[in-house]
Amino acid sequence: MLTILGFAMIATFLVLIMTKKMSPIAALVLIPALFCVAVGQGAQLGDYVIEGVGNLAPTAAMLMFAIVYFGVMIDVGLFDPIVRGILKFCRADPMRIVVGTAVLAAIVSLDGDGSTTFMITVSAMYPLYKRLKMSLVVMTGVAATANGVMNTLPWGGPTARAATALKLDASEIFVPMIPALAMGLLAVFVLAYVLGLRERKRLGTLTLDEALAREPEPETVSTGAGGTGGEDRLRKRTSGGGTGAGADAAPDAAAGPAAEEDDGFQGLDPDRPTLRPKLYWFNAGLTAALLTAMIMELMPIPVLFLLGAALALTVNFPHMPDQRARIAAHADNVLNVSGMVFAAAVFTGVLTGTGMVEHMADWVVGTVPDAMGPHMAIVTGLLSLPLTYFMSNDGFYFGVLPVLAEAGAAHGVSPLEIARASLAGQALHMSSPLVPAVYVLVGMAKVEFGDHTRFTVKWAVLTSLVVLAAGVLFGIM
Repeated sequence: MLTILGFAMIATFLVLIMTKKMSPIAALVLIPALFCVAVGQGAQLGDYVIEGVGNLAPTAAMLMFAIVYFGVMIDVGLFDPIVRGILKFCRADPMRIVVGTAVLAAIVSLDGDGSTTFMITVSAMYPLYKRLKMSLVVMTGVAATANGVMNTLPWGGPTARAATALKLDASEIFVPMIPALAMGLLAVFVLAYVLGLRERKRLGTLTLDEALAREPEPETVSTGAGGTGGEDRLRKRTSGGGTGAGADAAPDAAAGPAAEEDDGFQGLDPDRPTLRPKLYWFNAGLTAALLTAMIMELMPIPVLFLLGAALALTVNFPHMPDQRARIAAHADNVLNVSGMVFAAAVFTGVLTGTGMVEHMADWVVGTVPDAMGPHMAIVTGLLSLPLTYFMSNDGFYFGVLPVLAEAGAAHGVSPLEIARASLAGQALHMSSPLVPAVYVLVGMAKVEFGDHTRFTVKWAVLTSLVVLAAGVLFGIM
């Protein structure tokens, strides 16, 4: 009975969030609460939740302060010179532009938020693709795949969810995965190089003056889902309604190379009041020190980001009103992510406390051939591709991963190996129709979602398999 109810609870949860009948936070709380009552253990619900909250508090703290930290770094202009350098490197060479797209998306993905990554990447690169008449699905495909690999950072979501669901330390999952993820990112850069060569062959390489002299294609309104918000923002920039970022969508052909350099920085407003150019090297050094300390595990990741966020706010915005404004600017992301983590305490608490996960694992173990049992990590990695594409990360990590981990444990496979293998499918996940950020990407790029999917899926699957294969070869799983 517990096996049936456990699968029924997961199925109900998945159906409700995939059909958008309930938000993930509401479903994570209400569905397990109802099923806890259904199995006759409603009186223990409070104990399950409190225990779960205690286990998840460090993960929630890490996510909260990581979002604030990287949000502040974007506000103060830490990434602005990087974007400018990438655009100067790109010039009018299609190959360089596609590689630059991958590099930019990977760097900006450090903030852990896909929507922010796509807004900055598309805003910076879109005018170049339009002016040279390059394929826009190349831009969206490369950006989504690069972000998918970088999305495995501990503050990006999947790693935190895996740590939450299996009650593990996020750094123990992530740090050993760095070589495999580096291979995945290298695969993205190789892909960008190959696709860029295709575009160069199709279009030829223009001089900078020739590219500037080209008339851009007229702006068209995308009919793809989710495109409205991004289009409105982009239309404002291209019609002169934005600040600093927009003129390149329709520049004066006689402006010459100097004007192109001034106008080329599309991703961030160069005149925003939050910029702190005099503190650039302080912020760069602080970020490098923070990431180094995280990799070396000098302190727990939540503590590092808590200290980093406090120091970044204090130094860059010494006045209290400015600090409050920066915190308020990122409050939506912080609340959504931390709320999801604490809501997950109910789901994981009920699933574990009632004994459902053990009974479900016993059933899964019975269906897995004995020959495959010792290879449950690889099985998990392969399953992560379709499962994280056709369901949300919430559904996979909170609903399916605990069952796979229990099944692996029965065959002597460590939960850490299962958790690491579960990250392999993230390159594909970022093009899933269940990911809200992908609609920001296709909307701002004016690409039909179907076109993006047809182009991207095959390359994203290949990248995910590279990550999984590298993890096996390096002995990580």
